[in-house]
Order: sequence, then C-alpha cells, then structure tokens
Amino acid sequence: MASVRELGLPQREASSGDLPERVTIWEVGPRDGLQNEQTVVGLETKLEFLRRLAGAGLTTLEATSFVHPKWVPQLADADDLLAKLDRRPGVKYPVLVPNERGLDRALALGVESIAIFGSATETFARKNLNRSYDEQFAMFEPVVRRARHEGLEVRAYLSMCFGDPWEGAVPVEQVANAGRRLLDMGCFQLSLGDTIGVATPGQVEAVVGAFGDVTKLAVHFHDTYGQALSNTLAALKAGVTTVDSSAGGLGGCPYAKAATGNLATEDLVWMLDGLGIEHGVDLDALVRTSAWMAQQLGRPSPSRVVKALTGG
Repeated sequence: MASVRELGLPQREASSGDLPERVTIWEVGPRDGLQNEQTVVGLETKLEFLRRLAGAGLTTLEATSFVHPKWVPQLADADDLLAKLDRRPGVKYPVLVPNERGLDRALALGVESIAIFGSATETFARKNLNRSYDEQFAMFEPVVRRARHEGLEVRAYLSMCFGDPWEGAVPVEQVANAGRRLLDMGCFQLSLGDTIGVATPGQVEAVVGAFGDVTKLAVHFHDTYGQALSNTLAALKAGVTTVDSSAGGLGGCPYAKAATGNLATEDLVWMLDGLGIEHGVDLDALVRTSAWMAQQLGRPSPSRVVKALTGG
C-alpha cells in the first residue's frame, strides 16, 4: 500500500479564513459503524479495532451501545467489551445509552461519557424509541440529570434533521426546537444527523444557522447521495468544528434501505489535510486499520480513500 508521503501529494495547504484551524473527529465506527453489519464481529476483533483506531490518533471513539441486544445484537457484548477495554490515556470512549437502565450499566462499568439519541420527527421517534416526539424528551431528562450528577459528559444525537422517509422534508425550525430542548437539558454537544443521507449544503447552512450559536453543534452525515463531504464543508464554513465519521465508511440506517454508510473517516481526513485543517490523525495508520477491518467483514471498504491507497 502506497503511503500518502510516497504519493507525493500536497498536504496541509493553508485554509481559507472562513474555515476552522482544527476539527475534532468523533469516530463512530466501533458503534454506529458495526451495529448494522450482518457479519458477527467477535469481541477480540472489536477490542483490536478500538486499539488500532486509538493508535491512529483518534481521540474520541464511540465504543459501543447499551441498547437492548434484541434490537442491536451486534453490540450484545457491550459489558464484556468495556470490562476488557484497555483505555488509552487522552482518548474518550463514549457509549450510547437509551434510558436509565442503560445508564445504570454505564455507571457500573466506569463509563465517563455517554450519548443519548433523539428524533426531530414524530414518526422516527415512535419507530426508533417507541415514544412519541414529546415522550422522548421525558425519557431523556432523568438520564441526563443523573449522568451529570455523577460527573459524566452527555452528548445528544438528533436524527432525521434533513429528511425523514415517512414525513419527507423536515422544517428547519422543527429541528432547531428539538435540538434546543436536548441542549437545555444539559447536553454539552448536539450532533445533527442526516440519517438517510439526503442533505445538501444549502440545507446544512440553513439548519446550522437556525441555532445561532454553533459552538455546541456537531454534524453526522451519511453518503447516500454522495453529498457527505460537501455537506461537511458547508458545516465547517458555518462554524462547526466537530464532525462524526466512521472508519472505512462503515454503517447505515436500518430504516432507510438505500442509505449507505457514514462519512468515511479517511475521506474526511483527506479533505481536511488538503484544506490545512489540523485533526491529529495518521491517515496511513487509519487506512491500514480500515483495510484490516474490511478483511474481518469479508467485503471491500466503501471508503474512496481506502480504495485509492490500497489499490481497491
């Protein structure tokens, strides 16, 4: 595999003034990436995946989820994974929790950072959480309150921010209202999710702009229509400095059959390098990690950069 250095391509060119100097990459591959894979991934493979990702310089690795195993069987080993996880200093390992039972498990295993996941639409709230739009906030409130009391960092995901397969286009103000309710609970960050990958840069600019203060926002794009990178660039120009991505482009949405994987971390890093934006990730090490995971899954990586640097 040719390295970036061997290819002799220009890296870290000076960025334009409307872009951030540094971006935090929130790596979701071990959780959001693997949870929709049909191939069962063993515990030791997951632990090795996390070890390699940390070794590549990623400092936030969403490790697993405490959703009931019936709904996400791939992550049924969450307790064992966290018990055996060799946490690297300086790396955060947040986990997804749906309710207070999930929080109990997280606290028992010494988790320091959690995420909750809400919906901007009524239909997806009912399908994904078995709650109405308003009921979901009532479910989250005690989770956030208890977690913060215990000293945990709480992030919020908001799904269907740009389009819903049942309800269609989602009004910008509806997204902003849902997001503010989650932030007002005490979540330190809100990740705006393009769950089915239909967003365009103009929509991203409008949704991000509706919040006014962007310092607590992150973005989470899927690449169904090939817009994930252009949407990310629009978010960066709007002031967002945290981007969710998945090593090798793993992941998808089970409620949108045509939705492809998450924005690939390698593709994101390639773009950030070209813009001169710091991120702290070793691209060569990351590509090797994703190529290795693709072998474990028995299929090629969907990441364009992984394909390019490994010869497909």
